Amino acid sequence: MKRPYFLIHLAKDLRIEWRSRDAINSMLFFALLVVAIFSLAFDPIRAVSRRFSGPILCVAILFTAASALNQAWTRELRHQVLDAHRMTPAPGASLFLGKVLAMFLFVSAVELLLAPLFVIFYNLHALGNVWLLLLAVPLGTWAILVNGTFFAALSLRSRNRELLLPLVLFPILMPALMGMGLAISAILSGESDPAWWIEMLLGYDVIFTMISMLLFEIVLHAE
Repeated sequence: MKRPYFLIHLAKDLRIEWRSRDAINSMLFFALLVVAIFSLAFDPIRAVSRRFSGPILCVAILFTAASALNQAWTRELRHQVLDAHRMTPAPGASLFLGKVLAMFLFVSAVELLLAPLFVIFYNLHALGNVWLLLLAVPLGTWAILVNGTFFAALSLRSRNRELLLPLVLFPILMPALMGMGLAISAILSGESDPAWWIEMLLGYDVIFTMISMLLFEIVLHAE
């Protein structure tokens, strides 16, 4: 039985990262750096930590993903791999989806390693339904990676792609980052219902995933 094209791209990216571990190492370094720096900025009293830990976690995930997005597409330029993708019968959406899924697995692995350190550094104890974090964090992560992967590919051939990516990406991510941060803060503090923010994140993910997959064919074949 023939595997879907996006699974082939996903397996390829996982195999390359398993051999080099470049993306995982850089993401883990940035995530630990952000968490450590912000933990020194205020006294980790639980009431204060619950208020600020959501936005801090969003910033940590954002920098974690941004540190590897350009690198992921740069690999495709080596030895004209991206040109080879253009000549295959696979649709561009399959390459995009495989790349996003691979990045999602990498970032999720870093988040799992980061979670116990985050709890210790910020003296956290959730007052709300902690299981809702399993919805808020992955949905926010997916929003970052869908847009980040798309715009990293769009700016791939630019000379200043490391500068161009955050300038284009960060404004578009503001609603998702706000929703993710407020949802996490609501879950940790237990003062409000995070359901609305989680629903907003879900809608955001569906809309931007569909738009990115529809437009990626044009980005892939652009010169």
